Amino acid sequence: MKPVSRRPEKWISGIGLALAGLLQGGFTLTVNASSEAEFTEKILPALQSAGIHPTGDAYEGARTLAGWFGFSLILILALCAVGLFIASRRPERRSTGWWFAGAGLACLLGTQFVLYPVAFFFFLTAALFAVRSTQQGSPS
Repeated sequence: MKPVSRRPEKWISGIGLALAGLLQGGFTLTVNASSEAEFTEKILPALQSAGIHPTGDAYEGARTLAGWFGFSLILILALCAVGLFIASRRPERRSTGWWFAGAGLACLLGTQFVLYPVAFFFFLTAALFAVRSTQQGSPS
């Protein structure tokens, strides 16, 4: 029997990685590259129009959130890199899904549940590793 191809799992995790990089990395880069005056003039009104009304020092709060986003993005990238490497080398291993489940948890906790739709991609990948058969085709 030929081992199963993990192409769908790789694609789904790749979509999750792209979205995480775009959203988390974009927020981190935008906030960290702006001065306090630029933040107050441009970013804070956009946050308020989105329904986010920060209390206290909004600039420092946003920079702290950007730090969490950046750290969790690095963790997500590392976990997915290990998972994708193992999935390429040993596609029959079901335990590889734990790396993607860890990436989903890092996405959830690192973004304080804001990017739960992105974390869904990593949890879906982990679930596919758990439920898809490790053998395909006929035994002949």
